[in-house]
Amino acid sequence: MLNNFKKPDLNASRYREKRLNFLNKNFFEKFKSKYPKHKNVNNEILKSIVRRYNQNLWEGVIEFRDGVELPLSLGYLFIGTCAPSKSINTNYALSNSYGKTLPNQNWETDGNLGKIFYTNWSTKYRFRNREFWRFTACRKFKRAVAKSYPEKWTQYRVMKNKYRIAHLFNFKPTQKELENYNEFEI
Repeated sequence: MLNNFKKPDLNASRYREKRLNFLNKNFFEKFKSKYPKHKNVNNEILKSIVRRYNQNLWEGVIEFRDGVELPLSLGYLFIGTCAPSKSINTNYALSNSYGKTLPNQNWETDGNLGKIFYTNWSTKYRFRNREFWRFTACRKFKRAVAKSYPEKWTQYRVMKNKYRIAHLFNFKPTQKELENYNEFEI
């Protein structure tokens, strides 16, 4: 049974969280004092270098099945295929036009969802206060994953519910398992 869909009020007041930008004047001053040979480089150029590096990083996450290992042993970033959500995933564009709550079915991916995973649980990444670290993807990264996932969804790792991500990186196949292995067979 379809429920009526209440259109969002686009003119309502919004709450916005205050954010601190990492690429600020204080950061550039510290960077230039630590690396004096770059003191004549414009801050906008440094910003564009950092942004381009980050973009190359998330493009690598999308391209490679195993994702990308972050520098300085900060962990792994990868895309995983997850089972469909048990709750209703509302398709807001269709629901808005029809006036009824309509679910997003993800027919292109057999109902599966693509999620961006970050892990630093491996023993290789044991650093102080690592459990306080988290990763939040930027809008461009999320949208790039959403665009490419329906085409490449079979290439990404399938994630089980309540399965520790670190176990994916500790897998060592036995000789018997490698005898019948065919990398081209899905």
